Amino acid sequence: MTSYAKFGVVGGGAWGTALAQLLAADGAPVRLWAREDDVVAAINAEHRNPVFLPGAPLSPSLTATGSLADMADLDALLIVVPVPYLRAVLADLPPGDAPLIFCSKGMEAGSFAFPIDMARELVPQRPHAVLSGPTFAHEVAAGLPTAITLAAADADVAGGLAQALARPHFRPYVSTDMIGAEIGGAVKNILAIACGIVDGAGLGLNARAALISRGFAEMTRFGLARGAQAETLAGLAGLGDLVLTCTSSNSRNFALGQGLGRGEAATELMADRRTVAEGAFSAPVVAAAAHADGIDMPITDTVARLVAGEVRVTDAIQALLSRPLRPEGR
Repeated sequence: MTSYAKFGVVGGGAWGTALAQLLAADGAPVRLWAREDDVVAAINAEHRNPVFLPGAPLSPSLTATGSLADMADLDALLIVVPVPYLRAVLADLPPGDAPLIFCSKGMEAGSFAFPIDMARELVPQRPHAVLSGPTFAHEVAAGLPTAITLAAADADVAGGLAQALARPHFRPYVSTDMIGAEIGGAVKNILAIACGIVDGAGLGLNARAALISRGFAEMTRFGLARGAQAETLAGLAGLGDLVLTCTSSNSRNFALGQGLGRGEAATELMADRRTVAEGAFSAPVVAAAAHADGIDMPITDTVARLVAGEVRVTDAIQALLSRPLRPEGR
């Protein structure tokens, strides 16, 4: 089994910084690439990231760079770039055969490509893996207990990467179902927005529980249609992540939904934000992909319309409640 000693993280947002700190907490050297000059400067000079992960002290062995060329001599790279910008970053990676571990959640507009699809196209010579599950960045950075799915097509690659990433408080569970891990992460962000809307509109806990359950049914339909394994969708990368982000305002997606539920405009809620609510980008893409494949995803479709400002919250809720009755398994 290959040994991975030198890690790099591509992406200096909250999740990328938390993962870099996880790997550097024991003094191991970790290199982080960020496109923001102020993030690079703060990490190197002050050992903190006040822009995206304020309050979290960072290890001195974690260093930052603004040049992707500096990521060339590492054993594995964690890719934590928002999906809308991922293709451009992959195209600019320096040559190499180090594995890429994708930690971003979403689907590319137009192509309906997941991160691993883009990787197969742009960097096919590298092994690919997916890291996804119920994780808040500030808790991982603080060393709180976390379990997560690590999926790779090659079980030996998955096992080797899991062994290298594992810490006493960070436990990766190995899988070979990359598409299941990707779909779970993408769809749960959309459903977290929906649950935030329920909370912001004051519709109660009964409604939230029903939405989580019916949303999981949508995730399962979409996932199975695209080749995912049911156990992956019911595991950490699917149901586990769904429960976390649908029940806490610490989730950016849930917080965005709360604002929508209170009647605030999506354009105003997302304006000038340096942090990304990934579900806002994923909702219209997943909805379009589901329509193209003939998959019924009414909650996802509703969130897409709400984010686009095409429908009012009260009308959207009424439309969902007035759908024809049907057996629960459909």
